Amino acid sequence: MILVTGAGGFIGGHLVEALLAAGNKVISFDKMTYAANADRIETFHVNPKHHFVKGDITNPESLRSVFQDYAIDTVFHLAAESHVDNSIADPSEFVLTNVVGTYQLLEVCRGRWMSGIGVLKPECSEVRFIHVSTDEVFGALQSSGYFSETSPYLPNSPYSASKASSDHFARAYFKTYGLPTLITNCSNNFGPYQHAEKLIPTIIRNALAGHTIPIYGKGQNVRDWIYVNDHVRALLNILQYGQPGGNYAIGGACEWSNLDLDKEICQHLDHLKPREDSSSYQAQIGFVQDRAGHDFRYAIESIHEDVIWQGQARTDFSGALETTVACYLNR
Repeated sequence: MILVTGAGGFIGGHLVEALLAAGNKVISFDKMTYAANADRIETFHVNPKHHFVKGDITNPESLRSVFQDYAIDTVFHLAAESHVDNSIADPSEFVLTNVVGTYQLLEVCRGRWMSGIGVLKPECSEVRFIHVSTDEVFGALQSSGYFSETSPYLPNSPYSASKASSDHFARAYFKTYGLPTLITNCSNNFGPYQHAEKLIPTIIRNALAGHTIPIYGKGQNVRDWIYVNDHVRALLNILQYGQPGGNYAIGGACEWSNLDLDKEICQHLDHLKPREDSSSYQAQIGFVQDRAGHDFRYAIESIHEDVIWQGQARTDFSGALETTVACYLNR
């Protein structure tokens, strides 16, 4: 049975959907804060193999109860505070959820799955703890080069610092106790059902409302984008083929500056929902003061491509972006 923490979130919801489609029994665990999508969770209730538990990863009793009620042998840990701007305004929730919450979950898994240091219980020989993290833990790149599994950790925001800390805890529990953890660091996700605070939904929302589409600085910051369904497919491959103690960097091989991405989204909107005056949504683009500690560029080139992708191609970016824009229009 598979436990997905943060199942009410963007990536978590897509992961639960894929796991259920493959016939797995899934426990969705989520605190259901502002970032969770209750309607998305509701759609899974028709599946008898799905169970939802409202809980907080910072509460060890809440976690122990889930492990007592269900025979969990796999954990996908996605529960996290993830909005960088919010972490700059107040880092406290990021430390509590991302660092303390990860520690509590690791401790509960260690207690349930292990009979001693380096010794898994006989019935737990195939257990796995997949810790889903971000490429932001590596800091920033200049105009060339890539992050990989061997990149040093150089977080620049409270959010990335909290995720870096949680990565280190997951690695330490493998090295110290033998808990079979695997760590993934992924580039920027996009796709249907992403929370409105994120970049692509923000662009679409402001464009449709006739508001200024805000772009930090000069819009030259570069991100490597990956379609959320591709990320989920990579996670399932890592579960099946990855090795405990391993780190897996998941990239989209699709770099866009924020300004160019904004223009591309505007072009899709021009096609799918033209403005009444027939002008382009690009006329609404406006530049705002840059974010504190704004990393210039992220890009990933994994040394474990064979494990992550299993020879399968990633989804065409333009088609996936149009699908994403159309989804928001339909909603």
